[in-house]
Amino acid sequence: MTGPPGAGKSMLAQRLPSILPPLQARELLDVSMIASMAGELAEGRLTDRRPFRAPHHSASMAAIVGGGLRVRPGEASLAHHGVLFLDELPEFQPQVIDALRQPLETSECVIARANGRVAYPARFQLVAAMNPCRCGMAGEPGFRCARGDRCRTEYQARVSGPMLDRIDLRIDVPAVSAGDLIRPAKAEPSAAVAERVARAREIQRERFALLGISASTNAQCPAALVEEIAALDAGGLALLCDAGERFGISARAYHRVLKVARTLADLDAAERVGRLHLAEALSYRLGGERLARAA
Repeated sequence: MTGPPGAGKSMLAQRLPSILPPLQARELLDVSMIASMAGELAEGRLTDRRPFRAPHHSASMAAIVGGGLRVRPGEASLAHHGVLFLDELPEFQPQVIDALRQPLETSECVIARANGRVAYPARFQLVAAMNPCRCGMAGEPGFRCARGDRCRTEYQARVSGPMLDRIDLRIDVPAVSAGDLIRPAKAEPSAAVAERVARAREIQRERFALLGISASTNAQCPAALVEEIAALDAGGLALLCDAGERFGISARAYHRVLKVARTLADLDAAERVGRLHLAEALSYRLGGERLARAA
């Protein structure tokens, strides 16, 4: 999420666990074991609420991915089956940000030392927030940064391209005015969203059970089966080919776009992935303006 200070990025991230389904028995056991190894299982208490970890941007690599003199799980593993929220993403050390590339691909943190090797599970949803530039107000009406476009470019360049390639949804969060707070528009309650998410996850579990795959969400689907479960129509294939040629979508991004489109179709309870689902998935990765030029 990219937006000026006070737009509500942190609040949105903190609310995400409230729309996710509770932990299943196996997941609860996994989360509890990791918390116990890290010494964070207070008085042996267990909860079915998914973890939400929000480390400060000054956190070291060992704090994020694990390590130390006595190797312990880091924040990425403590967020297993939950959410890892990185606020002010460019303020983290670039090496720390890039260290998350492996967990995002393999769902585990591997810590190698001269006297041994330890692997901790780390299947989490990464949510990050950042200001558009260091001063925080680039692009806002009536504001002009003293350093111009260089401020935005240098600030956003602190996040590497390979890391950005692993982020599926890139959303601009506009500033909230006083009028928006005084006269709030009608909104869908979190309970209704949570119910829709639960239905979509049940659809995914049933799909993978029929295929004989030990996966419960589209994100866990093997790359070899992504095209099978997405099954784009002719219009969707044409749009994806056009966007791929114009913007050079990587193989990783190709599969991730299909997974997002399949998830959007599941949220709509649609059997097939339509052109609109694919267009929405592409817009999250490419941005609305770039997609409009491709269409």
